[in-house]
Amino acid sequence: MVNRHRGETALMVSGETLPMRLTLGALAELEHAFAVDSLPALGERFVEGRLSARDIIRIIAAGLRGAGRAIRDEDVAELSFDGGLSGAIKAAITLLEATFGEGGDAARPPQPPA
Repeated sequence: MVNRHRGETALMVSGETLPMRLTLGALAELEHAFAVDSLPALGERFVEGRLSARDIIRIIAAGLRGAGRAIRDEDVAELSFDGGLSGAIKAAITLLEATFGEGGDAARPPQPPA
């Protein structure tokens, strides 16, 4: 069960709901992975809207680990996402929105492609 009050979101994989959450540890992991030195810089990185497939994998993997699942980035790359690539992108963006907020501030993540 996903708890939105804790910043959790859901990832759908092969019909199974997997919770994701970006804890401080997960955010620190993403800061390192994206070579930024602060949370605002991390948010700005996402606002640019240029997310690669590798970025999506990193975000989802960090979110799954933040919610307590022991999983490697390589394992996330092999998952069968419900909705395919669009499902993975939407899950990553929803996780970023749950973490950084949807209020239009500087740390707002990009919108999913149409």
